[in-house]
Amino acid sequence: MEVASLGFRTDVMLLEMGGSVVTDHGSHLVVRTPANPGFHWGNFLLFSASPQPGDAVRWSALFEAEFPEAKYRAFGVDGVAGLVGQTSEHEVLGVTAEVNTVLTADWLVPSVATPQAEIRALTGDVDWCQVLELDFACYGLPSDDDSRRFAERRVAGYRGLCEAGHGFWIGAFVEGHLRSGAGLFAVGSGLARFQNVETHPDFRRRGLASAVLHHATQRALLDLGVRTLVIVAAPDDPAIRLYRGLGFVDRERQVHLHKVG
Repeated sequence: MEVASLGFRTDVMLLEMGGSVVTDHGSHLVVRTPANPGFHWGNFLLFSASPQPGDAVRWSALFEAEFPEAKYRAFGVDGVAGLVGQTSEHEVLGVTAEVNTVLTADWLVPSVATPQAEIRALTGDVDWCQVLELDFACYGLPSDDDSRRFAERRVAGYRGLCEAGHGFWIGAFVEGHLRSGAGLFAVGSGLARFQNVETHPDFRRRGLASAVLHHATQRALLDLGVRTLVIVAAPDDPAIRLYRGLGFVDRERQVHLHKVG
């Protein structure tokens, strides 16, 4: 199966670089991340088209066969137009459709602001522990041990990609504390994908995220041979205005069908 969506193509490339196993079944891909089985979007099915009448039963059976222990359901729909398919099939699957915006840029609009922070790549255990702390500050503490293990494994995966030379994680440090950060990884064909752009709730609107994105972009263009930057955001996420202001342009719509277990 040839993936048309730039969003899913970079998703899958990044997962494979981190050790995920991707199996092509022609009409769909099975993406499996043995190192983090609780990662829904590391363990999912990607179909070549949105669900049509009668597909829900087949999709459900395929997912159960691949992930028999999973209580959740996660299906990606390839394409660029954001077509979600038949809502009646969503009801049978028990999923909710989420359509995100895929944006690209060749360069970023120069920033005139100079935030009061140290902008640099992460190094060492202390820095990477702060990535986890920032994630919890943005989204809340995990409610159970499985959720915490998922978060820890995901951060460890990103660290592994950085240490393998596939990219870097840039942070904005205020008085030694990580207050904003993002990863940027080269995935081949001149593409680089941003991951987890986060800013501590108490430190927003200070230009920290913008500075992080600029610093990461400069390094990627110089060191990784990148020609196109890719970033994905929910259309109602306030951050999308920041991305557009920096020069990112809407390119595609990316469809996820998801049920939380």
